[in-house]
Amino acid sequence: MKHKILIIDDERSIRLLLESFLSKNYDVVSKSDGMEALDWLEVNLPDLIICDVQMPNMDGYKFVEKVRQRGYTKHTPVVMLSGVESSKERVKCYKLGAQDFLAKPFNPEELDEILKKNLFPVHYAVKW
Repeated sequence: MKHKILIIDDERSIRLLLESFLSKNYDVVSKSDGMEALDWLEVNLPDLIICDVQMPNMDGYKFVEKVRQRGYTKHTPVVMLSGVESSKERVKCYKLGAQDFLAKPFNPEELDEILKKNLFPVHYAVKW
């Protein structure tokens, strides 16, 4: 059974790019904003979430806060995506509970390594 990944990004092109890249190895679901994703999370539980920071209706910061407040998604790994790469933004994401941060445009190989690190932490560490 494939791991399920939830993608949240308001840019359709980014969602399609991620879906295309990830669907080879994962079950992928995509949503266009944090509110739509929270509704989906009411009855679904992904293995990992990839979330844009800047979105309408509910930004990535608020989304991560909400995800961490819910008992059943409290420990779901979250990887934040942003077009703004700054230490301040990364730190804010980490303090809110994100495991990783990736700047747009991103390197697909780096994303793949981040996903493996978060989905298979013990097995990944053994390969070192």
